[in-house]
Amino acid sequence: MLVTSLLDCPEFKAGDSTTLRELLHADKHPVDLRYSLAHARLTAGAASTPHRLRTSEVYYILSGAGQMHIDGESRSVAPNDMVYIPPGARQFIQATGAEELEFLCIVDPAWRAEDELVG
Repeated sequence: MLVTSLLDCPEFKAGDSTTLRELLHADKHPVDLRYSLAHARLTAGAASTPHRLRTSEVYYILSGAGQMHIDGESRSVAPNDMVYIPPGARQFIQATGAEELEFLCIVDPAWRAEDELVG
């Protein structure tokens, strides 16, 4: 059985300027999975840096309010919203509320630095 506590996962600043903690990744855990799972945070008013992934990604909003931008399309997001981001799409998210924006990120296949183009 594998159980991971968010607080036991090292926090780091990702290339897109979000604060991340990787909860589950086959490179770091003894699991046979295609996808990776991370917890992301953005301070109120901040935005992630526009970027593209060669892989698909899903955001699940936990708390806060935001504006999701994918390939020129924008939409407000709030807790319990899911966002699908297709491979190769230019994306970024902005925390638009008065509180921090928290969300989960699922990347399939699992996130790798060489699959991400920031800027």
